[in-house]
Amino acid sequence: MDRSRVALGRWGERRVARHYEAAGYLVLDQNWQVRGGELDLVLSRADEIVFCEVKTRTSNRFGHGVESIDARKQRFLRRTAMTWLDVNDRRGRLRFDVATVTGPTIEVIEGAF
Repeated sequence: MDRSRVALGRWGERRVARHYEAAGYLVLDQNWQVRGGELDLVLSRADEIVFCEVKTRTSNRFGHGVESIDARKQRFLRRTAMTWLDVNDRRGRLRFDVATVTGPTIEVIEGAF
């Protein structure tokens, strides 16, 4: 992947992290990596842990970012989240969100899967 796409993705992740923080969430991890996987954002508020997959695009010309989160990607994210929970010895209610950043617009789908 070229550096400009990576930079765009990181920029979107930072914007979404600030969006969650403004809503009272605590960012526990960002770009958490384990062999074979990565979690974009791990957040918490009260007794809930949120795993958020962020898709950043310059436009919806090639489809909406949420469309790329198919059943296979969902299984992958769940498995990676379970590893994060084990490594960090955390428990609580879990939620999987998808956030899309398209230009200046942030859209968060809570409980997306």
